[in-house]
Amino acid sequence: MADLPDTIRDEAELDEVLSRPSPALVKFLADLDGDVMVLGAGGKMGPTLVRMAQRAVEVAGVRKEIVAVGRRPLGVLGGRGVRTLVCDLLDLAAVERLPRARNVVFMAGRKFGSTGDEPATWAANVIVPYHVARTFTDSRLAVFSTGCVYPLMDACEGGSTEATPPGPVGEYGMSCLGRERVFDYVSRATGEAVVHLRLNYAVEMRYGVLADVATKVWHGEPVDLTTAWANTIWQGDACDWVLRSLALAAGPPKVLNVTGPETVSIRELAETFGRLFERPVAFTGADSGRAYLSDASEANALFGPPRVPLERVIRWTADWIRRGGQSLDKPTHFDIQDGKF
Repeated sequence: MADLPDTIRDEAELDEVLSRPSPALVKFLADLDGDVMVLGAGGKMGPTLVRMAQRAVEVAGVRKEIVAVGRRPLGVLGGRGVRTLVCDLLDLAAVERLPRARNVVFMAGRKFGSTGDEPATWAANVIVPYHVARTFTDSRLAVFSTGCVYPLMDACEGGSTEATPPGPVGEYGMSCLGRERVFDYVSRATGEAVVHLRLNYAVEMRYGVLADVATKVWHGEPVDLTTAWANTIWQGDACDWVLRSLALAAGPPKVLNVTGPETVSIRELAETFGRLFERPVAFTGADSGRAYLSDASEANALFGPPRVPLERVIRWTADWIRRGGQSLDKPTHFDIQDGKF
């Protein structure tokens, strides 16, 4: 990405950099027929994706409505040329009252808090998708999924490809596979066009694998090496790819892994932050040799390498934490291996 800053000063600048559309996205949305609706736009990634879509439409100079739907009012997106709606996606009648859009990005889901409240997780991750799938049968749908539908992989053998059979660990991962299967079922019955986007892990300075590790190093806490490897992608790049993946929606559904090209060593990452902070690094745990790892070669070939490289995000994150930048206080728990989130 051209003109990347050396540091990101505050949340306003962070949101601006995160939501910069690529020239390829601008062209894609200029050529795409129909409006774009984002369901579940109030989460961590939703505002970035919505703003990016609206900015791309503005740069393209085309008339295309971007509609953001959340469970609660989306005031953060108001006044930006985005139409915002409130809808409880567990209410089928409310979903059926939503305007129809030719293109739908489905981001709604539940992960943290699943253990101990499994019924709510299954409702959010299976019933909600069914309501959406049966309502938007004439739309293209880009559906957020997760690398947790795959089994834990041996780090020495590389990550899961799109051809790797699912093998989720724990009820969260199982419910996410259930989400995919619901869309698969409706697609088979109606010809609905879907692409499943198995993401792990989007990062920016306020949350994500890099922020988790950097925060521990900054506070002098030991970094657990039980899960010693991870995949990451800059959140802006992930949102760009998600929007462009609408072109891949098909019946039967397409599956696409979304992450960066590197397999990140947690030890090396912690040591890098230690050098940047000029602080010692402590470790605990022994490498189990297993992690949720994905091979996203197909997506990287389709969309090109991420515009923001890992090395730049590491430096941004170190600077952000050193200066006491805002945190979302939502650890990723990327190190969890028993599926209990």
